[in-house]
Amino acid sequence: MQPIMATNNTSIKTNIEKFPEETYKDGIRVYGETSMDNCLAVLTHFLHNEETRNKLTRDQLDDVRILIEDWLKAKGEKDDIPEDAVAKMVADPIQQDLFSEFFDVPFPAPKHPKFTFIDLFAGIGGFRIAMQAQGGKCVFSSEWNKFSQKTYLANFGEMPFGDITKESTKSFIPKGFDVLCAGFPCQPFSIAGVAKKNSLGRPTGFEDKTQGTLFFDVAEILKRYRPKAFFLENVKNLTSHDKGNTFRIICETLEELDYSIHYRVMDGKSYVPQHRERILIIGFDKRRYAGEEVFEFPDQTEPKNCISDILEKDVDPKYTLSDKLWSYLQNYALRQKAKGNGFGFGLVDLKGITRTLSARYYKDGSEILIPQEGKNPRKLTPRECARLMGYPDKYIINKVSDVQAYRQCGNSVVVPLMTAVSEQIIKTLNKLERNE
Repeated sequence: MQPIMATNNTSIKTNIEKFPEETYKDGIRVYGETSMDNCLAVLTHFLHNEETRNKLTRDQLDDVRILIEDWLKAKGEKDDIPEDAVAKMVADPIQQDLFSEFFDVPFPAPKHPKFTFIDLFAGIGGFRIAMQAQGGKCVFSSEWNKFSQKTYLANFGEMPFGDITKESTKSFIPKGFDVLCAGFPCQPFSIAGVAKKNSLGRPTGFEDKTQGTLFFDVAEILKRYRPKAFFLENVKNLTSHDKGNTFRIICETLEELDYSIHYRVMDGKSYVPQHRERILIIGFDKRRYAGEEVFEFPDQTEPKNCISDILEKDVDPKYTLSDKLWSYLQNYALRQKAKGNGFGFGLVDLKGITRTLSARYYKDGSEILIPQEGKNPRKLTPRECARLMGYPDKYIINKVSDVQAYRQCGNSVVVPLMTAVSEQIIKTLNKLERNE
């Protein structure tokens, strides 16, 4: 595996210096807001990857030393730090109490990993929990949202790198990882340009088809690094977007990159008390395995849990709807019903399952309201939302505001569903590797 700090033997400093001119703020070196996030991402990725540390060049080690010095200053340590003390931290950082916050986390990496993966559009780490459950070690993560980064750092001890569309971010991806994971956002695909080129008899590669979309960055990374497999997730409507053209282009692109693909729309209700359909796309490298894999998605079952299973016993009154909001939601539902529409609030059956939790839940909680005897209904708490997505209670959700926690859960994946699919992916890879 190549050093995670940078590719092509370039140093961390080289990457950082692509950003605006250096300044200082609160005693710590700042290279611009984006690159400062990357500084912490570099440091935490370095700390969690022993193999990477052993392969760093002297220049790269010097850059890490600078980052550690900055970290000491940011934590209020004295400025005059002996060089040999910093060198010891670089050589054996895990033993240092200074970095305990990056290792004393709810979801540490496995001590003896069975495979490696990268986590793109990482959100708050649902993919990571699923893959770590199979013995996987994450060697690179990327997430642009600063609030999601904060939650991710609290749970995994690793700050994700920022905008994956930037080459300066991609340059930190190591070579030789096994699986690419991505819950990529779906942006509109330009069909007109492809149609025009076809009409002129001009060939169109994946860059022509997907340029300008975030899927392009996934495809470009697959092309550059060729992992053994990938695991993608998106909304169910991806299959019908633009009359199916978007999904067709995605499939054609992945096949053009010599990956065999398997996809299925699956409902999270088999694992959590929530109706949540998502399309899952799995791929295996045809150049390596010649399309001989036998992959099966896990079976879909009827819901095993109900909403009452995930509710907290003592809930702060602030989550109860005000009279004004409850009256508004009821009147809105009546108006929609009169128009023949089915829009309105969702008062759940405590012995049933909920509608799909959305990122807008923080606004009024209307899609999932919990009935209360003698009181107005209430919203789910952030902890209940995390449970609804299958996150265990040791998962830290309170490092951000309730608004951000709601958004993060609404944008996340159903963890036990992803875990079940991850298990099938790794079983398939293991069989393929044994047959090689």
